[in-house]
Amino acid sequence: MDASLHFVQTLGTLLSLLVGMRTSLDMRATGTSQRPQGQGRLRKIFRDNGLSIVMFGLFLVFWLGQSLTGLHAYNAEQREHGQSPISYGEYVRSGEFIESTFENWESEFLQMGAFVVFSAFLFQRGSGESKNPLGGNEVDKDPRKEARPDSPGPVHRGGLALKLYSHSLTLALFGLFLFSFALHAVGGVKLFNEEQLQHGQPTVSFWQYVSGSRFWFESFQNWQSEFLSVGVLVVLSIVLRQKGSPESKPVHAPHRETEEA
Repeated sequence: MDASLHFVQTLGTLLSLLVGMRTSLDMRATGTSQRPQGQGRLRKIFRDNGLSIVMFGLFLVFWLGQSLTGLHAYNAEQREHGQSPISYGEYVRSGEFIESTFENWESEFLQMGAFVVFSAFLFQRGSGESKNPLGGNEVDKDPRKEARPDSPGPVHRGGLALKLYSHSLTLALFGLFLFSFALHAVGGVKLFNEEQLQHGQPTVSFWQYVSGSRFWFESFQNWQSEFLSVGVLVVLSIVLRQKGSPESKPVHAPHRETEEA
C-alpha cells in the first residue's frame, strides 16, 4: 500500500474515533446515552484525560506519517541514484529519520522550557499567557504556607526536595531538550557520513560535525520558528479570544486586563 494512502486512512480512523467519543460524551451530558454502564469508566477516563490522549494520539499518527512518507521519499531518491531501497525497519534506524525527528523535538522542548522560565519573571500586560505584572499571582505564593493535606510530597518534606520540585517542570523540559539535542547530533553525523560515503568523500567525527555550520543551521532554523510562534501567541492573546480555552482570556475581558491575579 502507498505510504501516503496508509497515513491518510490512519488519520481518518483517528478522527472518526475522536468524533465518536465526543458524541458519546455529549449524549451522556444530555441524558440521552443508552450505552451499557460498563462503558462509563472509559468515558470518564476520556473526559478527565482527553487533552493528553488526543495530543499523544495525534503525535503517534503524524510520527507514523513522517516515517511512512519519509521512507517513500528516501527510497525514491535511492532509486534515482541507482541504490537499493531499504526496509521500514532500516529507515527508522537511519541517520535521516533520527536527525529529522530529534531536530524538531529539540526545538520544541527548548521553546517550552525557555517560556516556562521567562514567564516566571517577565510579563506582557493583557496577555492570557502572562502573570499579572502588578503581583498577587497564585503561582508566586510560598508553597509551605499554602500546603494542603493533598499537596505533593515535596511540599510537605521541604528542604532540597521542595527546592528541586519547585523547578521540576523546567528541569524536565531542559533535560528533554538536551536528550533531543544529543540525538539530533548523533543522527546528523550518521546521515552526513552516509552521504559522504555515497559521494566518495571522507567521513567526519562527531565533534567535527557538531562544530560545523550544517548542524547549527538545522538547529537555528527550528529555534527561530519556535520563539516566533510563542511570541505571536503571547501578543495575539491580548486582543483575540478562544471561548472555552484556558490559553485565552475570557471573551468579555478587556484587552489590558492580565487574567491571572
